[in-house]
Amino acid sequence: MEIEKYSFGSITINGKEYDKDLIIFKDKVFSPWWREEGHNLSIKDLQKAIEEKPSSIVIGTGADGVMKVPGKTLEELEKKNIEPIVEKTGKAVKIYNEKIHKDEDVIACLHLTC
Repeated sequence: MEIEKYSFGSITINGKEYDKDLIIFKDKVFSPWWREEGHNLSIKDLQKAIEEKPSSIVIGTGADGVMKVPGKTLEELEKKNIEPIVEKTGKAVKIYNEKIHKDEDVIACLHLTC
């Protein structure tokens, strides 16, 4: 599922616009994606993505990078042989699109605002 456009608070995927945080799987979009602690990402918040056993998860931390990803969360992903890629959402979108064009097994978990 290619991301066609991203701007603060809005993302377009396969012609459909979303205005809530989301998880992009190979064949579906899960939105809204709520986290237990809002701007602090826990391993529990990624459970739906982890269950799919991707090779990597691209995490978009928001336009300004406000969402924090603790080292403990990254370590848990690595223990499960999932490469975490953490970037501000604009850059995360580019990385995700590059990976899907290479047919890599990737899931994106994106915070769309701050």
